[in-house]
Amino acid sequence: MFKAGEYVVYKRDVCKIVEIKKNQINNTDYYIMVPINDDSLKINVPIENKLGNIRPLLNKEQVKLLIHNIPNIKTIDSQNKLIENAYRDLIHDNTHEGLIKIIKTAYLRNKERLDNKRKIGDKDDCYFKLAETYLYNELAIVLNMSFEQTKEYIIKEVEKLI
Repeated sequence: MFKAGEYVVYKRDVCKIVEIKKNQINNTDYYIMVPINDDSLKINVPIENKLGNIRPLLNKEQVKLLIHNIPNIKTIDSQNKLIENAYRDLIHDNTHEGLIKIIKTAYLRNKERLDNKRKIGDKDDCYFKLAETYLYNELAIVLNMSFEQTKEYIIKEVEKLI
């Protein structure tokens, strides 16, 4: 059971549990959560969440291990027409490695386009930003950094490894 004040990942968004309430009608306890990117939204989720779509954030050791493993995570090997399906599947599999695959693949595809004096792909750019948001929001809370600081930190750490 989580406590008020803790951060969790609900589905794919990092949320802060602001309180725990009991619903008098059905006698069920609920987490009242606020996504870190939208404090106007309150999400009520039963503590006895049968769907399993709430999880704790990674800890600092797990983040270090994940960063250390980034150079070993392969890019998506998919043809142009199938890339969006691969991106969508990886977004929905809710793994950090899947998000990193999207970021690496989209970055390299867009870099190649820019090197060839072409504009970046809309799908690549969209999924790149989405994967970055999901990944860096969680890591930023764990590392106690801003989104941009987290992104810079990870890039520097990975550059040391390659």
